[in-house]
Amino acid sequence: MNTVKGILISLLFAATSLSVFAGSTVPSANTGYTQTKYPIVLVHGLFGFDNIAGFDYFHAIPQALTRSGAKVFVAQVSAVNSSEKRGEQLLRQVRYVRAVTGANKVNLIGHSHGSPTARYVASVAPQFVASVTSVGGVNKGSEFADVVRKAFIPGSAGEAGAVAAAKALSGLISFLSGGSHLPQVPLASLNSLSTKGSLAFNAKYPEGIPNSRCGEGQYRASNGVYYYSWSGTSTVTNVLDLSDPVLFTTGLFFSEANDGLVGRCSTHLGRVIRDNYRMNHLDEVNGFFGLHHLFDTDPVTVYRQHANRLKQQGL
Repeated sequence: MNTVKGILISLLFAATSLSVFAGSTVPSANTGYTQTKYPIVLVHGLFGFDNIAGFDYFHAIPQALTRSGAKVFVAQVSAVNSSEKRGEQLLRQVRYVRAVTGANKVNLIGHSHGSPTARYVASVAPQFVASVTSVGGVNKGSEFADVVRKAFIPGSAGEAGAVAAAKALSGLISFLSGGSHLPQVPLASLNSLSTKGSLAFNAKYPEGIPNSRCGEGQYRASNGVYYYSWSGTSTVTNVLDLSDPVLFTTGLFFSEANDGLVGRCSTHLGRVIRDNYRMNHLDEVNGFFGLHHLFDTDPVTVYRQHANRLKQQGL
């Protein structure tokens, strides 16, 4: 059984080209730099997870934040489901973090679909959230999701086959990461990530969303929550990264600069820290064993700098 499970883990990692997380509390000489007032909760994106057999979705990031003072938790929500359903799952975990730490609030950092997931919690329970940070977040939809949605006629055999494949993959992810109790609904996720679905979501949960196409949103919304965002706009960043050819291909479906899965302007939320890192969608979580562009900021450094920014803000 262990051998079979090991093979499944290897196949999954090769198929998704993702890296992961495992929290650490090892101290360092730089203790205090990332010591935010409130705990940090990292929220994974589509087909994501917290960790699988030592592989982390947020590769090396929780460890780096923890070593210099932060309290870090990694959420586990459905790999595929609607933003609202994932948000409800996250809300339960936020309550848990508050209970075990004694903190009144948390800082949510969501990657990709993790951004609207985190935004939902901040909108329905702002008393529990100090800040929301979107990393390569799908805040106004993904043009690639639109292409995928249009490729399959609703109710067709092609759509049924694609849904079955997505459900099998998400089910495998849940099994290997210990989240098999979570419901997996591929079409709900796809609809949420489409432009139409994202705009409908924004109408109900508008906090932090820019009023203009590519501007900034409120730095601090009326509910008291601070909003931040950053993203990359490169698809090919490291010759050794096997995910680069895939993201280069998906990036061709966009009408603007993108990270392979989300367009630059769609990632904007609240205060835009930077929207043109030489990172692709997986680099934003230090994916594929931390292989990233050699001549741009290390993704781990970006997370550490942001934790310090939250600290300086009193969050």
